[in-house]
Amino acid sequence: MLFNSFEFLIFFPLVTLIYFALPHKYRWFHLLMASCIFYSFFIPIYILILFFTIVIDYFAGIWIEQSQGKNRKMALVMSLMANIGVLSVFKYYNFFIDNFNSVLFKISPENLLPHWDIILPIGLSFHTFQAMSYTIEVYRGNQKAERHFGIYSLYVMFYPQLVAGPIERPQNVIHQFYEKHEFNYELAKSGLRLMLWGMFKKVVIADRLSLFVNKIYGNPTDYQGLPLIVATLFFTFQIYCDFSGYSDIAIGSARVMGFDLMKNFDRPYFSKNISEFWRRWHISLSTWFRDYLYIPLGGNRVGKYRRYFNLFFVFMMSGLWHGASWHFVIWGALHGIYLIFGQITKSAQDKVLSILPSAFLRDLVNTTITFILVAFAWIFFAAHSNADSIYVVKNILKSSTHSFSQVIDMIGLNDLYVIIVSMIIMEFVQWQQRGRSIAQWFEAKPKWQRWGAYYLVLFLILCFGVYNNSQFIYFQF
Repeated sequence: MLFNSFEFLIFFPLVTLIYFALPHKYRWFHLLMASCIFYSFFIPIYILILFFTIVIDYFAGIWIEQSQGKNRKMALVMSLMANIGVLSVFKYYNFFIDNFNSVLFKISPENLLPHWDIILPIGLSFHTFQAMSYTIEVYRGNQKAERHFGIYSLYVMFYPQLVAGPIERPQNVIHQFYEKHEFNYELAKSGLRLMLWGMFKKVVIADRLSLFVNKIYGNPTDYQGLPLIVATLFFTFQIYCDFSGYSDIAIGSARVMGFDLMKNFDRPYFSKNISEFWRRWHISLSTWFRDYLYIPLGGNRVGKYRRYFNLFFVFMMSGLWHGASWHFVIWGALHGIYLIFGQITKSAQDKVLSILPSAFLRDLVNTTITFILVAFAWIFFAAHSNADSIYVVKNILKSSTHSFSQVIDMIGLNDLYVIIVSMIIMEFVQWQQRGRSIAQWFEAKPKWQRWGAYYLVLFLILCFGVYNNSQFIYFQF
């Protein structure tokens, strides 16, 4: 089920009202059934994949807690192998086969391995990583093994963050399913406000930007120069508004029921370097890789060159997590290179920037450079193939195939006005979030201003939203 669908407009209030109407002891079951229904709107049979990993990880957690020495590690390894195995089969089988066949074709073209025509289960990477975090935390002693099978199932399947995160840790979520949540007006108001803001970013900004992005990146070889630059810039904001919009709706819908999910975005395009960007972008994933891959590899405790290797490897894996294609791997590798280069040249950068007369100018230069680097890397994310991404890189700065006025005609003047106004609103709100949350900023305003803002955003959603059943970009991962 899509958050930006008519079905969800019925599903959310119905599930929430029933949740508060039920006695506390039945609420977990209600939420679990609602989550199953939510997931079944995609491909119902795929819920069996979830059930398979849930059963394995549930018993693995208990086995880990009750075992000592090698048996604990064996239980953890079996759990991780089961999860990674499911992910590998459904997401990476064709990727590995295609690469193997490309080598085998040169040796024995008549013996190529078969391609598996299968649809990727939606959100597989997200709930796989969330399930893996559970057994790892039980192994580390940070989380007790959950004995209630239904509660553990709900931890994996909780509908607000089931298909695109935030990727939660068991310490933050499981105990909340045991707590009795009374209806709280302030939490409900805050959650609905966040959902409204997320929907604005998704249907008014992201989906409208996608109309031009899809046109250009769908056939990039038809263009060079300005259309590619504009499409790349549009995609940079599209993916942010799309994914952070989903996170806002997920966190907000959970908050209405009294649940607290972790923050997933923190104005990432205001970052002054790539390291800061990854502390602000997809926070639940970046901290997952930090805690479960980078630190176990040695983190910052190892020598300089080993640390550089660790960074590069982790970001390569991050790219592969996003998609079973080399252009996603290149995207991850680029960010790894950015980070390593930034560490190597930090003193030289500081020396050059010290020439500027004010901290504001230094921050402005750093933020601009970081934004350009991130936007360039998004080329490999937006492209549909390696060949397309390479073409865009080679032709993005060539003389344009279209004039400025022709590009505006391609976008559409009315769409451009909506994009500019909505982007100004978004950036104004994000600027106001410096050092405080949007909720704090709103609450400091008079009531008439708050409600005026709510009605304005609602008006923009209803009148200027794009309603074409567009999935969220990160659903494919």
